[in-house]
Amino acid sequence: MASNMPAPEARFASERFGDDAPERTWEEWNPTEESIRPVRGRHRVIKQRGGLARSSTVLGVGVIAAVGAGGIATAQDKPAVSISLPDAITDNLPDAESIPGVGSLVSDDSDSAEDVSTAPLTAATPVADSSAQATGAGEALRARILQQAEQQQAAADAEARAAAEKLAAEQAAAAATKQQSEAEAKAAEEKRKAEEAARAKAEAERLAELAKSFALPTSSYTITSTFGESGSMWSSGQHTGLDFAAPTGTPVKAVHGGTVKSAGWSGSYGYRIVLELEDGTEVLYAHLSSMTASAGQQVATGETIGRVGATGNVTGPHLHLEVHTSGGSGIDPMAWLRDKGLTI
Repeated sequence: MASNMPAPEARFASERFGDDAPERTWEEWNPTEESIRPVRGRHRVIKQRGGLARSSTVLGVGVIAAVGAGGIATAQDKPAVSISLPDAITDNLPDAESIPGVGSLVSDDSDSAEDVSTAPLTAATPVADSSAQATGAGEALRARILQQAEQQQAAADAEARAAAEKLAAEQAAAAATKQQSEAEAKAAEEKRKAEEAARAKAEAERLAELAKSFALPTSSYTITSTFGESGSMWSSGQHTGLDFAAPTGTPVKAVHGGTVKSAGWSGSYGYRIVLELEDGTEVLYAHLSSMTASAGQQVATGETIGRVGATGNVTGPHLHLEVHTSGGSGIDPMAWLRDKGLTI
């Protein structure tokens, strides 16, 4: 490396060339535009006295040393500059070998000296090229990393969009399915209600038509005992009919057209009439105070066949009504009357 030590002072001519050398005089030189020749082309370096290069080479080596010591970073950013001095000055410069730290940089080989003089300052060291190459490689690596990051981000965005679209499609399908299910359920409910309404209407019409051929057994009544009640007042332990409490003498009517099967006294039933309908159903009227129909008589719906009384095993005047199927089984008179369209 070049030394930062100060250059030795210039010696007198007598010291350089001996006592017998003619004494040279120094004049102040002020370069002007006319006195400075333009620098063109490459300049050869002429060896002087044991390998000493001319002043341009020595100055170039000093500049290189200064650039190496102070930093090469700025050299690569500036164009190469050629430096030359007038021969009047270069001829009186000291030998390179006598300058500490510089002599070792000057070679005795003229070709080597020529290479040093002709090389531009910017090419004096490969540090700039290495830095430029490192910078280029860093920029390329950075560009590749950014490209990969962009590709990965694009892939992630595409995947997110696909997932969002899939989720939206699934939600839309679920909503459509739910809406369809709700619509189907609503339609089924409306259909069920419509069917129920139709059935109810048909049943009402049937009962209304059927009620025209059936009638309640009496009027101005109060239900005091129903079918199936338990109690010690009944020999079987349960009530076998439906009791209509009403004042004595209240008319008792045929619930439907039929034939009087029997009419007379029947023990705990008191005066009793049994009316047989066309389908074989038997309707029994008990505890009558009087009977206006006789056995074998054909009666019509609503025709009076007797009157309310308190005969037999009773606690007060009422009509005891029983209904038996064609097979002889007793059934609930209230349910049977309602099934005929009658309101109790």
